[in-house]
Amino acid sequence: MVGTAVEVARAVRAGSLDPVRVTEDALGRIAAGDAAVGAFRRVRTAEAAAEARAVGERPDLADLPLAGVPIAVKDVTAVAGEYVGWGSQAGSRQVAAADGEIAARLRAAGAVMVGLTHVPELCHWPMTDTPDAITRNPVVPAYTAGGSSGGAAAAVAAGMVPVAHGSDALGSIRGPAAICGLVGIMPGAGVVAASDAHLFCGLYTHGVLATTAADAALVLSVLAQRPALAQLTEPGTLRVAVSTEVPGGGAAPDELTAVATQVAQLLGTAGHLVSEATPSYGSGQLPATAARWFAGPSEHAEEFDRNRLQRRTRAHARIGRVVRRAGLVRERGRQEWTARAREFFTEHDVLVTPMLQALPAKAEPWHRKSWLANFPQALHSAFVTPWNLAGFPAMSVPAGVHPTGLPIGVQLVAPPGGESRLLALAAQLESLR
Repeated sequence: MVGTAVEVARAVRAGSLDPVRVTEDALGRIAAGDAAVGAFRRVRTAEAAAEARAVGERPDLADLPLAGVPIAVKDVTAVAGEYVGWGSQAGSRQVAAADGEIAARLRAAGAVMVGLTHVPELCHWPMTDTPDAITRNPVVPAYTAGGSSGGAAAAVAAGMVPVAHGSDALGSIRGPAAICGLVGIMPGAGVVAASDAHLFCGLYTHGVLATTAADAALVLSVLAQRPALAQLTEPGTLRVAVSTEVPGGGAAPDELTAVATQVAQLLGTAGHLVSEATPSYGSGQLPATAARWFAGPSEHAEEFDRNRLQRRTRAHARIGRVVRRAGLVRERGRQEWTARAREFFTEHDVLVTPMLQALPAKAEPWHRKSWLANFPQALHSAFVTPWNLAGFPAMSVPAGVHPTGLPIGVQLVAPPGGESRLLALAAQLESLR
């Protein structure tokens, strides 16, 4: 039994589908497939079954937006009875006495948390592997599923669950979604209120990976506590800008950039006003982003046993401490770029860009390698990181297939408050394609 989150929740609310059976089927798919994929750090077999029974007995079952929907939760947020691993062997193993904000919202909405998904240590890297598992792309297993929401993407792309929770500081939802053929949305700053929003120097937020725009909208509406986000509407006629210029310079392979142009042309046939236009990225946004990529994780690393961290993580933290001591995390570069981004969106409603600048890494034990070996893989996110810095909503949508067989995604960006616009446009693209 595999259905979308929207379909499952509707059937459970109507009483035509037993949430226990839905959960058992999801757990069966995980048991059958996860050894080859490596999506889950922890499968909550007994706990999920109990949660499903509790959902079926709730007096408000008919009103639950995620009634009985099995969901994977990224291992970065507290779930009652579980420890938060952050992909590391250097952290505390004390279990949470209660759900954190994210898990509490999912549970209140009727979701069943079937497991916690793998992440790279402290979510630094765009490939997911730990001493326990290498998380593979279910579409082409020789490649990584991405990072840091790699386990989440793998779980959905492999059909184990219809939706997964993810988090994004520098492309960590959109990158894995793109290379696994999924929809992945990073809401704008503050849309999903959470106490961990300070991570990565304030670039961090929670979002969703799914197979459809409607599923992404449904789960985001729960995380953001904004029910209206679940209601997809027609996007109307939008001013769509398309740009394939790499922020900061350089070039990307034609196979990865051509799909952005193709999507823009498709939107033009649907009646949108399409033009070629590139934001003025400027010279300040790249160093402002890089400073936060170093400084934020180094601050987070202080909560872990430094001697037990992976060597790439220790090296990253050392550089980050230097960045922090030198006072290189400054607001000027961020403010100037955000002002230019806002100006760009006075003339455009949506921006379409490629998602990645290069193919993802192969699925290997990157955690055993040096920082220098890992570092080049982080340079492939030039299209996505400016929008974390600005705090604008952005999402990846499937758009093509590379000759390797890997899915290719494109990025849709909107100004603050544009989450519904992005989701509506993504749903229209699903229909058009």
